[in-house]
Amino acid sequence: MAPYESDDATAAAADEDLHSTRRKAARYVVPVAVVGVAAATIGLVPALADSGDPDLPKISAQQLIEKIAKSDVQQLSGTVKISTDLGLPDLGGLGGGIAPGAGSGSGDGSAADPQSKLTELVTGTHTLRVAADGPDRQKLSLLERGAEYSLIHHGKDVWGYDSKSNEVYHSTAAGSGRQHRAQPPATPKDFADEALKSVDDTTSVTVDGTAQVAGRDAYKLLIKPRQSGTTVGAISIDVDARTGQPLKFTLTPKSGGAAVLDVGFTQVSFARPAASTFDFTPPKGAKVTEEEKGAEARRHAPGAGEEFGGGLKGATVLGKGWTSVATFDTGAKGGLPSGSQGGDLGGFLGSLGEKVSGKFGKGTVFSTRLVNALFTDDGKVYAGAVTKDALVKAANGEK
Repeated sequence: MAPYESDDATAAAADEDLHSTRRKAARYVVPVAVVGVAAATIGLVPALADSGDPDLPKISAQQLIEKIAKSDVQQLSGTVKISTDLGLPDLGGLGGGIAPGAGSGSGDGSAADPQSKLTELVTGTHTLRVAADGPDRQKLSLLERGAEYSLIHHGKDVWGYDSKSNEVYHSTAAGSGRQHRAQPPATPKDFADEALKSVDDTTSVTVDGTAQVAGRDAYKLLIKPRQSGTTVGAISIDVDARTGQPLKFTLTPKSGGAAVLDVGFTQVSFARPAASTFDFTPPKGAKVTEEEKGAEARRHAPGAGEEFGGGLKGATVLGKGWTSVATFDTGAKGGLPSGSQGGDLGGFLGSLGEKVSGKFGKGTVFSTRLVNALFTDDGKVYAGAVTKDALVKAANGEK
């Protein structure tokens, strides 16, 4: 079947009307996945490749966007495959790498703290099992070799359990009926909602045919930046034809090659999960760590979880659309730490970057396949899903 492509008028309508349709609050969210900027670095394993081309009624891009916005899935369960391909080096030999319990610190070093445990999703291939029954009950399980990590939200309680260490982490959500937002997204819908926020007059939106995902018929929504200078090539969202629920999300870089971010169901059911799915009692002998008082409130303070740049204290955004760059001043002069201040870490980081100069002065650019960052010698940082040249141009322009 040939792809369905909306004409310019339809695409323009999609851009114009999107703001009124994309803000409909999702009534369910399976909590958690990766942390920080890495939340946009998930890649799908080959097992999720399209396996069919179903014959579905024609639909415009605007209609498909509206279908996503109106989707009201309250219950589901299924398996999600995730892998990451940012092109980052292996940091395992540097200071022990990212160990369980390192990072946010709210879990007092607990191996079951989701803020640190789920940094494991930043690299490699992973299998997740997810389940949801409305806004008060969600569960995510990270399947590991011979072990399992589970995060359960049931009413006001949020439990993290690491079977390998037999450790439990417990926190309290900010009230029944309110989704627990301490963790980043995990399902294709979560990523799709964020991507659709970026759609404006700098974006092309079309319907790119049909597919089958996890045995279900789906339409393919294709989002492409119209601007040069961005590292984003395209975003593809496979949308369930019946429910409007995104089933697969793929972000490919402009440089080509494997997807940088691609997350999708290999199996999914929209039946209500068994109530026992969300029950949890700490196992006998398990070490239980309670979240520090006030930590949950700080996680939900204004600015927490906002877009990169918007949520950074003192940060400003330069430019528009896909080539926007977030910038802030660290207050640290002299560039990257070195010598007695930074030791091996400073030298290691310096070896990963590329020295650049311009009207702004001198600095170092650190590049991934998606997000790049410029650290200037006078302590400023410029970051975004843009090329090295775009970062230097932004720094020169602000100077």
